[in-house]
Amino acid sequence: MATTQPAMSPSDLPVDVALDRATGPRRAEADELLALFGEVSGEPPVVWAGRIVGFGEVEYRYESGRGGRSPLLAFAPTPRQHTIYLSEGFPERWPELLASLGPHRSSKVCLYLPRLTGVDRGVLRTLLERALAEARAQGR
Repeated sequence: MATTQPAMSPSDLPVDVALDRATGPRRAEADELLALFGEVSGEPPVVWAGRIVGFGEVEYRYESGRGGRSPLLAFAPTPRQHTIYLSEGFPERWPELLASLGPHRSSKVCLYLPRLTGVDRGVLRTLLERALAEARAQGR
């Protein structure tokens, strides 16, 4: 019986295929995010789950014993928005950064940017640096 890959796994898919999910001006923004994430992480990009561009890798294990792998930093470009994956609970811990970021929405672990227009790149870099530091410290 063949074993199946977990849904969140790195793949051999070319990064451009994932970036091409963004269209129009968001496609150029996806290239900008690719460069920024690479600078911050120092890691090469790898496509995870067929659509997420991840940088670095960490193994995690919950108290239940279940675990897996995930990228240290990641984003997913789409036709409507850029989804950036950060540390759990980041909106409550870093409200001062979000207040000065520019147009966005957020959830427990995701930052949604409809466009990079109006987004403060320095604030975005700081968010990425904090999330990366936490991921490395916690082993996620």
